[in-house]
Amino acid sequence: MTRAIVAASAGILLSAAGLAGWQAQVGRNATPMNALAERYVKTVLALGQHDRDYVDAYYGPPEWKRDADASKIALDAIAAQARTLRGDLSKVPAGPDEMGRLRHQYLDRQLAAVEARIRMLNGERLAFDEESRALYDAVAPTHPASHFQKILDALEKRFPGKGPLAARYEAWRRPFVIPREKLDAVFRTAVTACRERTLKHVTLPANERFTVEYVTNKSWSGYNWYQGDYRSLIQVNTDLPIYIDRAIDLACHEGYPGHHVYNALLEKHLVRDRGWMEFTVYPLFSPQSLIAEGTANYGIEVAFPGRERVELERTVLFPAAGLDPSRAAEYYEVQALVDDLYRKARAEIVGSFDGMESELIPEPVAYEEPVEEQSTDTPRRRGWVLADRVRHDGIRFGKKPNSGWRRMD
Repeated sequence: MTRAIVAASAGILLSAAGLAGWQAQVGRNATPMNALAERYVKTVLALGQHDRDYVDAYYGPPEWKRDADASKIALDAIAAQARTLRGDLSKVPAGPDEMGRLRHQYLDRQLAAVEARIRMLNGERLAFDEESRALYDAVAPTHPASHFQKILDALEKRFPGKGPLAARYEAWRRPFVIPREKLDAVFRTAVTACRERTLKHVTLPANERFTVEYVTNKSWSGYNWYQGDYRSLIQVNTDLPIYIDRAIDLACHEGYPGHHVYNALLEKHLVRDRGWMEFTVYPLFSPQSLIAEGTANYGIEVAFPGRERVELERTVLFPAAGLDPSRAAEYYEVQALVDDLYRKARAEIVGSFDGMESELIPEPVAYEEPVEEQSTDTPRRRGWVLADRVRHDGIRFGKKPNSGWRRMD
């Protein structure tokens, strides 16, 4: 139940053109739940003053953000606010309808994550499963070593020879890097294909749009900064070699039907239509991230299932990148093995970056992050790994044609 309402979450930056609209939004429907929602947003913004990564995006009233910047409340005071707010929430009836009950449960789980994050900022150390449950309300499943060994054996057979398997795999993969001078054309072509498929199944706000920027010195390969008013800034990190599969992955995950679509629909249906201001802020280390990342990942498979993706790659994207289209099927056969190995590795292994991982995973853990980030044990990395597991274990929309699209809409 929590996940259904968490899927109604977005974080955003406010556009100046919408100021009057937000003032009216805050003033309408003065209910106890809306008052609690306002307090929640202000609590999250206050915590963001102590953790630069915490508030991923915000698009509510700008004066709330200005007040948080100016006051810089102490962590202990924010913890007390969160405890009091959660207690006050428990005294307010959830309401008779399902959406009201889910909203109530969502706020409770988000506030529990706020309290956990404050404890961590104050120095409390948690085991990975404890941390993931406290911040994301979920624990990753386990897999026996035999599962990984079966995949490794298949890769050894595919890449015979001397030296580490990872090195043999990377040498094979190197010819599939998109040349830097072709990156923008390939990425925009991929975005266009993803958007066309999405619009056949999902009705989007008429003025939804995005901007693409190419950046450096980032710890990720791509990011969506949702800016409110149905706008996104999608950034692509060019420090990393961008392999051909990342064009569709990033276009779907960050754009259509991923984060951009997800956030635009939530802005429309929850914030604008219902006036639920709690969804104007996105605390990164929270259950909200679990579903935001999981649905964005699974959106890749919804838009381009199986052979349909290989066909697009072979006929459109490989030629656009100047790569040999006859190798498209070969490439994705190998990637299916590597992705399965990477995806199903026990989340705390990736979270702690210790010995077993380097032996199990032939693809560097820098799949999303540069080498220098590999040793950094951060909640951002852990949450991404956990969300990727949810992609396959918790966000299945069924096997019927278009069932995934219906659910996402």
